[in-house]
Amino acid sequence: MTDALFEQHKNTLNEALKAIKSREFYSAYPEVPSGKIYGQDAKADGQKAFENRLNKDFSLNQPGTVGDVGAERSPYGFALNVKYPKVDVDVLFGAMNEAMASWRDAGIAVRTGICLEILKRLNERSFELGFSVMHTSGQGFVMAFQAGGPHAQDRGLEAVAYAYRAMRETDDKTLWVKPQGKHQPLSVEKTYRVAPKGLSLAIGCATFPTWNSYPGIFASLMCGNPVVVKPHPNAILPLAITVEVAQQVLREQGFAPHLVALLADEPEQPIAQTVALRDEVKLIDFTGSNAFGTWLEQNARQARVYSEKAGVNAIVIDSCDNLKAVVNNLVFSLCLYSGQMCTTPQNLFIPQSGITTADGHVSFDDVAKALAEGIEKFLSDPARAAEVLGCIQSPDTLARIERARALGEVVLDSKAYGNEVFEQAKVYSPILIKADAQNEQVWMQEQFGPIAFLIATQDTAHSLALAKMATQSKGAITWGVYSTDEAVLSQAENAALDACVALSCNLTQGLFVNQSAAFSDFHGTGGNPAASASLTDGAFIAGRFSMVQSRRHSQ
Repeated sequence: MTDALFEQHKNTLNEALKAIKSREFYSAYPEVPSGKIYGQDAKADGQKAFENRLNKDFSLNQPGTVGDVGAERSPYGFALNVKYPKVDVDVLFGAMNEAMASWRDAGIAVRTGICLEILKRLNERSFELGFSVMHTSGQGFVMAFQAGGPHAQDRGLEAVAYAYRAMRETDDKTLWVKPQGKHQPLSVEKTYRVAPKGLSLAIGCATFPTWNSYPGIFASLMCGNPVVVKPHPNAILPLAITVEVAQQVLREQGFAPHLVALLADEPEQPIAQTVALRDEVKLIDFTGSNAFGTWLEQNARQARVYSEKAGVNAIVIDSCDNLKAVVNNLVFSLCLYSGQMCTTPQNLFIPQSGITTADGHVSFDDVAKALAEGIEKFLSDPARAAEVLGCIQSPDTLARIERARALGEVVLDSKAYGNEVFEQAKVYSPILIKADAQNEQVWMQEQFGPIAFLIATQDTAHSLALAKMATQSKGAITWGVYSTDEAVLSQAENAALDACVALSCNLTQGLFVNQSAAFSDFHGTGGNPAASASLTDGAFIAGRFSMVQSRRHSQ
């Protein structure tokens, strides 16, 4: 047990520490799936590695294995038929708790070096992870590679940096000397050690299995907590590979590999609810439905819960210089991954009297028409449509699209698109629905998937008020505003501050409201119902360890 890995990866850590303070652009792991970067055969090798996983048992070093489990099916139309270890939770949790002391006592530098080595090796497996994310989430390959690989790894590194900084805020030792007037000063040696909270449970989601899970996994592991990874039953493989890599590094460094363990289940026999209430579980990271996230917050009282749930993300359109550029930007945001992102806009608030542009006044109906035509044009290329839309991950989302047609006047209907490679893929375009501002029961709840509402308001002040009300009541991860009036932009910033939501202003170039960059963008704020935590800030780390002191008189 040495600091060798820490020294090996020290430059990466230092750059990450600089970035979380400056918030400037930084990425340790290249996002371009280029052969020049990752090797000419990297994509083919990654695809082969993924395919070699299919129809086989996935072996892990885990105490208490009592059988196998797994029923994943690719949204692109085939069964993965991968079987994962099914474990006796009593045995596994007991073994993980026994291993915690050695991990705690290893110290901050050793834990940091190991976490950085895990991330390095995950980056080397980015193509395998990309295909695994693609065939569990339904994302197109490029998006799956980026979000499931380098971007997730950047978020993991960000958590490592925040945890390292938090644990290093206090020196390990000090000599405390108190003057005693005429008497000899009181001299006391004090030591300070990081104490982990206990088992950490990471409950993954089906749409972004690694991106949403890595912050919690690496934050807890850094702080000395063993991590139980409980993937969504339809998206196990990417997190199983993650656990496999973590166990390899831990074993090589002389630690119990099951300090990071996989807890897989199947849709028919879910276990998250039962496991989350166990006394051993002291930390829970969750991404998923509003209902289960709220249930965890209300019932898992023995644990600190970090949740990312549902939201009704808003766009407020007041005025613009270039309507075409605005439409192009919004169209991409609405289409990307068929709206199956927690950052995708849902409610587009537009004054019923229309908006002002550089080319003159544009009516509400003409703005709606421009958006509809923009989507149709953008998806007119079948290859681009298949890559950008990906495919629908869950049958529940398909059903939601069907029900949406009855929620208001359909401006643009959702339609099925083909996929030349995967004929059974369920590929659907966004549906745009005109909604009355007073019909809050329609748009004041998350309609997860490619569903967006065009809401006619009295004016922009009314738009901002409705967006603020919805966010404070139901939550939101993102807001966007378009205006040529600085006073309106200032009002929007104040409203976003009141609602505690991230705001994007006048995005028309290569940046979209549903993009979130590690080291610079805070994903979620913890200040509205969409999330109880931010990925990643100091508060995301602070509750994962305690600082314990001991003191004795100096000799």
